[in-house]
Amino acid sequence: MGLMISGGTVLTMSPRGLIREGGVVVEDDRIVDIGKTTGLKRKYPSYERIGAEGKVVIPGLINTHTHAAMSLLRGYADDYPLREWLERWIWPLERHLTGHDIYVGALLTSVESIMAGITTVNTMYHYIANENEARAFSEAGLRGVVGHVCFSWRKEEDRKALRSLAGDWHGKAEGRIRVSVDPHAPYTVDPEYMRELREITRDLNESHGSPEAPITWHTHIAETEDEPEKIKQAFNVTLKGGVVEYLDSLGVLGKDILAAHCVSLTERDIKILRERGIKVSHNPVSNLKLASGISPVPKMLREGVNVSLGTDGASSNNVSDMFEVMKLTALLHKGASKDPTLLPAEEVLKMTTINGAKALLWDKEIGSLEIGKKADLVILDFNKPHLRPVYNETSHLVYSARAADVDTVLINGRILMEKRELTTVDAEKILEEVERTKDNLLSRLASEG
Repeated sequence: MGLMISGGTVLTMSPRGLIREGGVVVEDDRIVDIGKTTGLKRKYPSYERIGAEGKVVIPGLINTHTHAAMSLLRGYADDYPLREWLERWIWPLERHLTGHDIYVGALLTSVESIMAGITTVNTMYHYIANENEARAFSEAGLRGVVGHVCFSWRKEEDRKALRSLAGDWHGKAEGRIRVSVDPHAPYTVDPEYMRELREITRDLNESHGSPEAPITWHTHIAETEDEPEKIKQAFNVTLKGGVVEYLDSLGVLGKDILAAHCVSLTERDIKILRERGIKVSHNPVSNLKLASGISPVPKMLREGVNVSLGTDGASSNNVSDMFEVMKLTALLHKGASKDPTLLPAEEVLKMTTINGAKALLWDKEIGSLEIGKKADLVILDFNKPHLRPVYNETSHLVYSARAADVDTVLINGRILMEKRELTTVDAEKILEEVERTKDNLLSRLASEG
């Protein structure tokens, strides 16, 4: 028996466009039909129905860059520049993190994401067997790409973690979990280790990946304008061009790479991004909060670079809210360029749906509502004062909608939230455990000093 969402406005993000008084039919984990509600009711008279009158149905939102477990550090160290934030606050506290801390933080992000209409999360963090982000996503029902972040100072530990992560989780949880290899950044990963991590990625793909579900790369690139100097200080390497050009000289770039931030780019860097098929995750909230700068997104889009959107971690954002990110993306680049026609609502919505799916090499299954794709969809309640009257649903989604307007969420055909009620996890218990975990973490930090 299947499920039919009926009577709503269906925004497919596919060539079919928008269907008013439309519906989506789901069987198991797939979309099997889309069209006008009247016709679907005749074809599927006995299917269970979710009424969507006065509501808008969209593909699940895709967050292409975050550090899910860092929700545990939300508000811990605000209002510092990136280097000080990392070296004086975040990294010292992270030394005391346990697997349980990471698992609890990722559970918190899972709950927050689902309630905000985010169905897929691409996360970079420390992988620890048994309790980790992948386990949290699996239990909550979230879809995600889970990576282990790699640094030059712990190469052997990274190698073991990557093998364990790929073997334990790639393709698991009904196919909802995939794995990535995550060099932290060009200033924390030396040239030789960058090349080695490319080889490790190829080896892991041979043993655990497939063309349909590859193990990918996820890394920070050109987050701040002083990154070339940081690379020189760390590894005695003088860059002759931009950071992307430097990585290209190492022979490590490819179409399986998702590059977060890309704030400080040269013209040559942008051309290399396009030529190598590298995907970019734009994170405007954290970039502004850390005063890192403004990524040249309009230029990248004009050059044909696939740009998606990310929240970054809750310790530098401070929320997992893609509606906030969408609105800020549109406003930021209009204001910075003094051109109100830049990044119209439709283009920004693509960045957090189908462009996000392309960034994760998952667009054959998610990112749009189409027959045969996975049933990852979100229903928003438009019966709200700030969402009326309705002239243009896409405009409302980018400029007016909020995370709290999300009514119902399906991932892999399973209802994870209906009428704002979660079905897979107990949010109240998770919030209680988050506070206990935070207190324990701070106690361990205090005992050090």
